[in-house]
Amino acid sequence: MSAVERFFDTNVILYLLSNDQRKADTAEQLLASGGVVSVQVLNEFASVATRKLTMTISEVREVLSAVRRACSVVPVSIEIHDLGLELMNSYALSVYDAMIAAAAIEAGCKFLYTEDLQDGQRLRGIVFRNPFVAG
Repeated sequence: MSAVERFFDTNVILYLLSNDQRKADTAEQLLASGGVVSVQVLNEFASVATRKLTMTISEVREVLSAVRRACSVVPVSIEIHDLGLELMNSYALSVYDAMIAAAAIEAGCKFLYTEDLQDGQRLRGIVFRNPFVAG
């Protein structure tokens, strides 16, 4: 599978810092082989890392620098925003999940790695994958 086929949700990146060694290792292996994230993912990581994990901005920058080296970053565009609103309406997704799915679709990814949506679910050409499901 090509790196551009994989889009990573924020929760996958957050698991890099997990005390759950299996999940941390899985996240590290996935990210090491590359993929795609959006600016929204970077922003969400920074928010959670500073508020809940009490990381400093310097620490956040260090983690996100590694993510940005491993992954392509797509901007949040008006097209992604509009598609996200459409996905919210059509599939009853939260605004955040809809915008992540829209970014993955617009980036041409085949898989969206996330813990937040049903593993194996298909939506507009992408398949949701929970990388932490045993199997």
